[in-house]
Amino acid sequence: MTPWQGLALAAGIALLLGTTGSVFTTLVVPRASSARLLRAISALYAKLSIPALRLRRGYEAKDKLLGLVGPLGIVTLFVSWLCLLVVGFGLVIWSIAGGLLSHALGVAGSSVFTLGVLSIHQGGPEAIEFVAAGVGLLVVALEIAYLPALYSAFSAREADVTLLATRAGVPAWGPELLARAQRFSLVDELPELYRRWERWAAAVAESHTNYPTLMWLRSPQPWRSWLTALTATLDAAALQAALAPDSVPLDARLCLQVGSNCLRSLADALHIAYDPDPLPTAPIRLAYEEYQEGIARLERAGFGFERSPEEAWVHFRGWRVNYESVVDALTDVVVPPPAPWFLPRPWLGSAAYPFVRNRTPDDPEGSRSHS
Repeated sequence: MTPWQGLALAAGIALLLGTTGSVFTTLVVPRASSARLLRAISALYAKLSIPALRLRRGYEAKDKLLGLVGPLGIVTLFVSWLCLLVVGFGLVIWSIAGGLLSHALGVAGSSVFTLGVLSIHQGGPEAIEFVAAGVGLLVVALEIAYLPALYSAFSAREADVTLLATRAGVPAWGPELLARAQRFSLVDELPELYRRWERWAAAVAESHTNYPTLMWLRSPQPWRSWLTALTATLDAAALQAALAPDSVPLDARLCLQVGSNCLRSLADALHIAYDPDPLPTAPIRLAYEEYQEGIARLERAGFGFERSPEEAWVHFRGWRVNYESVVDALTDVVVPPPAPWFLPRPWLGSAAYPFVRNRTPDDPEGSRSHS
């Protein structure tokens, strides 16, 4: 064995161990993994898509392009694993059998994809070919089984996001959720909503840390997003806790806790840094003027205040500091639609406030109740 063949053997074994480890931790281990290859692929597609996004007019057109990032990332991840296996086994076969490296790669590809069109009729290489065929078949089987689990979790996530649209508007906004609850006499249903989103956050923390690809799968409707929906629910709970501390249900505080933990779990899966225990007096990005817009919406709806908006601001800020920085970091990663109280992104579009249009036979066009 020449020094070059020895180096190829070491490189091939390292490549095979790294690739099979990536497959194992991503598709088999039921816990958060580093997902380095997935993050690298997603970051690459994000960089490539930004110039194209700037050329498109209107958010809907940009969303169509962004909607391809998640599925393309999945396909690229699957293909990358198989290609890395071919290269790894090819280097091992070449280091043992010698000859042309291109022929060894062809034999490895034939084995990994179980084609059997090429072979090296020697004891050592033939054994490697059988191992390559078994590993390739196992990886393909795991990839096929991965997709139903992925889209089942996606469907479960989007069901509650869709239901929230009628309560919190599109795009979802925390003050709008409380305003509509007040306007349509649904305040008594808020505890159940908080409980539902507490369970939703727990389920998303479990599924999205195990399958980080889900974070890049966008909602079918351009202006809906799992991230804006969760943030709107947390903002509504924080507002109610700040403005009406005596009547706020315990479920709102539990939802805030579980929702914040969910966001932090997702940040951990993507290796996003954040302060795990921020002080309630720490500053937040949301400006007081933006907060006042939400207060104005609640005043128009007749929401009952137990504290003045000025007094409640300190308490609301103390709640929001627990999740705002993580939301902002995830906003840069998954690129949700522009929404009120979210990180401004002028290149993506302006945030649109949700509104209710009250259409009647006497007023077909409806009166626009701005949020």
